[in-house]
Amino acid sequence: MTEHKKQTIIPIGPYHPLQEEPEFFKLYVEGEKVHKLDIELGYNHRGIEKISESKHFDQVAFAVERICGICSTSHPFAYVNAVEDLAGIGVNDRIKYIRSIIGEMERLHSHLLWLGLAGHFIGYNTVWMWVWKYREPLLDLFEFITGNRQHYAMFKIGGVRLDIANNDIPRIRKMCDDLIPAIDLFRGAVMDDPVIQSRAKGIGTLTKKEAIDYCAVGPIARASGIDIDIRRDNPYAAYGMVEWKVITRHSGDVFDKIVVRILEMYESIKIIKGCLKGLEKEPEGNIDLKIKNIPAGEGIGRHEAPRGEVFHYVRSDGSNRPVRHKIRAPSFMNVATNQITTTRGTVSDAAITLGAVDPCYCCTERCVVIDKKTNKKILSGKDLIRLCQEKTREISGKLNKKIE
Repeated sequence: MTEHKKQTIIPIGPYHPLQEEPEFFKLYVEGEKVHKLDIELGYNHRGIEKISESKHFDQVAFAVERICGICSTSHPFAYVNAVEDLAGIGVNDRIKYIRSIIGEMERLHSHLLWLGLAGHFIGYNTVWMWVWKYREPLLDLFEFITGNRQHYAMFKIGGVRLDIANNDIPRIRKMCDDLIPAIDLFRGAVMDDPVIQSRAKGIGTLTKKEAIDYCAVGPIARASGIDIDIRRDNPYAAYGMVEWKVITRHSGDVFDKIVVRILEMYESIKIIKGCLKGLEKEPEGNIDLKIKNIPAGEGIGRHEAPRGEVFHYVRSDGSNRPVRHKIRAPSFMNVATNQITTTRGTVSDAAITLGAVDPCYCCTERCVVIDKKTNKKILSGKDLIRLCQEKTREISGKLNKKIE
């Protein structure tokens, strides 16, 4: 019980079947009503920004791809944009088209995965299994183009690592055409099914003002009526070269967050088809500017990831590796909105409300150990590694004794 005798704490996490990544939400409830939410993160910090400082500029693209499995091309996209901004590098149209195709295929895969999990969260496992069926050909196409179903390793400074040959274009077009009926199916299910509507309409509402106050990004902001999208507002790659539109809704509830993502999939297919049309007009093989050196300076790169704007800042001293690499992922902004949205519902609404953000906690992790009294850092990165190794040895010793 809390200091308020009528309130009870209900924990979700840090290890919980709903939230697959480690995080801890404390729901303060009276009966079924949620009155307050505390968010505790920091259970999984991998130090990617620090790792970047020890890697060659080309190697960093592979490291940042591991920040998020679902957005594994979003971070390399923003990273190469940042380094190319730093070095004043402009890439050709073929590179732009290929980058945008991979980025939008990832958006399709990410939105489909989220939609399936959303169905699972509310007990609608039919939607979950439908999504897994129709997402599979998309992942197969990723493997066909890049050699990988996940972590595609396509992006590099000044280019892409693999070309999309003209005779491969019909297969990509067919995937887009085959996926449209599946998206129609999901759209019909969401718009017509009374169970989905009762579990999503009016639930987890975030007003436009609150979305602005919390600096929400991506589908979370657009579902609250904020007409923003980095692809349109600050065009990069091929996004300013093809026709598409930004999807917005206005209620800010879970239902509109679902609708925004479904409608965005249609726009992703438009972008892919537009890029394929442009790709056919470009000479094959011209995919790498072969950048050898990065000058001193600093640059920023942004990309509209499936969850919203991802931001990378890179500073160079003229050597072959960054001296500073700052990363801000969209979940870092969006997760905080749960403090508002969960308090407008019941305990049974909390699961889908938390899931509606499509959170990636590994993207958001930051870790600094300080003395609260002096506000000075008391543990270095090496200290944290040492403590982790000591704890691992301690646990291993206890397990070995039990086995004996």
